[in-house]
Amino acid sequence: MSKVISASQAAELIKDGDTVAVSGFGLACWAEEIGIAVEQRFLKTGHPRNLTVVHSSAVGNRREKGMSHWAHEGLIKRWIGGITSASPKLAKLIEENKCEAYNLPQGVITQLYREIAAKRPGVITKIGLGTFVDPRLEGGKISPCTKEDIVKVVEFENEEWLFYKSFPIQVGLIRGTVADEKGNLTLEKEGLHMEVLPIAQAVKNSGGIVIAQVETVAEAKSLNSRVVKVPGILVDYIVVSKPENHFQTENTQYNPAFSGHVRVPIRDVPPLPLDERKVIGRRAAAEIRENMILNLGVGIPANVSIVAAEEGVAEQFTLTTEAGSIGGVPAGLADFGHAYNSEAIVDHHSQFDFYDGGGLDLAVLGLAQTDEYGNVNVSKFGTRIAGCGGFINISQTAKKLVFAGTFTAGGLEVKVANGKLEIVKEGKVKKFLKSVEQITYSGKYATKVGQQVVYVTERAVFELINGKMVLTEIAPGVDLKKHILDQMDFEPVISPNLKEMDAGIFSEKWGELKNVIKQR
Repeated sequence: MSKVISASQAAELIKDGDTVAVSGFGLACWAEEIGIAVEQRFLKTGHPRNLTVVHSSAVGNRREKGMSHWAHEGLIKRWIGGITSASPKLAKLIEENKCEAYNLPQGVITQLYREIAAKRPGVITKIGLGTFVDPRLEGGKISPCTKEDIVKVVEFENEEWLFYKSFPIQVGLIRGTVADEKGNLTLEKEGLHMEVLPIAQAVKNSGGIVIAQVETVAEAKSLNSRVVKVPGILVDYIVVSKPENHFQTENTQYNPAFSGHVRVPIRDVPPLPLDERKVIGRRAAAEIRENMILNLGVGIPANVSIVAAEEGVAEQFTLTTEAGSIGGVPAGLADFGHAYNSEAIVDHHSQFDFYDGGGLDLAVLGLAQTDEYGNVNVSKFGTRIAGCGGFINISQTAKKLVFAGTFTAGGLEVKVANGKLEIVKEGKVKKFLKSVEQITYSGKYATKVGQQVVYVTERAVFELINGKMVLTEIAPGVDLKKHILDQMDFEPVISPNLKEMDAGIFSEKWGELKNVIKQR
């Protein structure tokens, strides 16, 4: 019997109250064709209803695609996910308290599928301790109607851990490139592998059904077994997608450089303009040393790789993404998670195994809010929900951590010239607060485990020392009281060895990163 069905037939297979796990990172590995069909069925019939939806990463294109299709009151009863930023309608549904919502670390969710598949009780990890995921704070609950505790603190071998409990999954929606008639699935045109295999295994061992979206169907047993990523014994149904519903990334239909089929020339990277973002990128890059393994966050942290290219040192370290790329050059925001010319692409869950165990030498992540104890918030601002994504996994386990961002936000204007910084117009929003709105990163936990943490802005550098924020560097041209202390809601410790930031990073040409990286 053929496993090929239509998207509308696939939508009919999802029953009211089912738990549905979906793969996806932006639009990578996301079954858009099926997602649309589920929405159409719900709008026409009111079914399926009251779904529990699970996904580890941001799923969508930051507009109408992805999980935005399912953001209807009544369709989703409970959301368990890593991030909402790619699905603004989903974020709004949660913010309006129209579904239960749990925001859990991205890596934990990817690993939880394997525990479900093996019928183990759940994930026991230190990831999330001291953050809003810790049940002694918020337990990951991010909407008022969310009441049940699904994360527990447990003691094992005289140490504290968090326990994320397993649960059965009735439906798995995954995606690949080609499936043969028996359901054997390849991913050769995907730029990421994600966790399609453990999702399929978890669903099958829960007694559920797995539906795979593909570009085309091949004759049974005609595929090279080495390129099959999900065996046909795990796939119940196949949906052949229209090309417009099978984008490789949020922005790109298909780029062979992302899937490793070609290597493209990376030359003549346009230099960054000399502004506050470049200054921050340069100072953050100064924390790199030879042969380090790095992860860079989106936004200002991504400027580190551009600075490194400008300075001719990009080959001195290895960049990785949490989605699974190793080496190469990470792509920009619309293609985030992918990389040009990767040396390797590993499965999503395997990358987090490496990260969680301390595999990252350095991570440079965004700085939205911080406080006097070094806590950082990037996940919730007022009623706006962004989600933690992989931030907690990465920030909690990297050997060294740099938070990089402007000192204030909302209209900040600066002038950078001749080795100095001039604050032309101060930002309206303070980022150094007495208390952050949500603890996505715990300074207390970092102090306990002895993590080295640096906070880099365009005008000042801080370090977390003995649980306190210590001002260690100040930009040439700024006034300590007016431009730093008066723009903070707390008084930092001022290092007795306070020094000026390197004037070279405020100049048109720097040229010192190569020497800095070689330091030991």
